[in-house]
Amino acid sequence: MTTLEEQIDIAAPVLATWQQLHRVHEYPRFVDGVRTAHPHGRNHAHLDVRVGTTDRSVDTEITDHGRGRVMAWRTLDSVHLSGAFALLPLDSRHTRLQIRLEYDPEAVHREFGGPRGFAQAGTIERAVRSDLEHFRGLLEARVTAADGHSGPPPEHP
Repeated sequence: MTTLEEQIDIAAPVLATWQQLHRVHEYPRFVDGVRTAHPHGRNHAHLDVRVGTTDRSVDTEITDHGRGRVMAWRTLDSVHLSGAFALLPLDSRHTRLQIRLEYDPEAVHREFGGPRGFAQAGTIERAVRSDLEHFRGLLEARVTAADGHSGPPPEHP
């Protein structure tokens, strides 16, 4: 298994970040390749994904730990992926989102094709970094709109 860890600081409170992580139906808005996503049952989600030219359906199990601070997930089918999101409050309006992703490089190559070795690791790392950036953009825009801000604060003389 290979492990990837990334993190990003977000200008949003922990609760807003936690809630956005659980809006499974919005995953296509920030996770590249996810075409549709639907929660089902108490702790499961179904995702239709496209990686390159390969389409797959993926079922996942989601579990929460640590009183609203850690969301773990794992796939339930042939592509064995697992991971966790950990939320660390930086202050009342800022959160550090950490992700840990574990995957079998050969299984990923077998199911989706693409590069192997360092090239595959680099591709996955870039995809995760991009998804985190999209997540931050979506959430910060939502928090700003909820706060009633339409732009930067006015300048004071």
